Amino acid sequence: QVQLVESGGGLVQAGGSLRLSCAASGRTFSSYAMGWFRQAPGKEREFVGGINWTGGSTYYADSVKGRFTISRDNAKNMVYLQMNSLKSEDTAVYYCAADRTGYGTNWAAYDYWGQGTQVTVSS
Repeated sequence: QVQLVESGGGLVQAGGSLRLSCAASGRTFSSYAMGWFRQAPGKEREFVGGINWTGGSTYYADSVKGRFTISRDNAKNMVYLQMNSLKSEDTAVYYCAADRTGYGTNWAAYDYWGQGTQVTVSS
């Protein structure tokens, strides 16, 4: 089992940057691909990006490509989401999630979720 805890959210002006962290418990963390999702009020949960088990492969939603970067440190059981050039439409609760089978875009396929961290971008 994996427990996930996100941190690093907050209020930032448009054009600014934030780095979200996701701390994972459990000795099998490196067995899981990781995904980042977000959910804005009144909207469905949206795939942001994912990273494979080793960190050697990543995939991003078109809406964040070129602005967001996902990385992981398996030695520290951490996953990161670096967000640059933030826009007001990036405002949402951000979640990290773990999946043994890969970093797909379907949130229902993920096995474990964090509690989320709020990101608010002011224009």
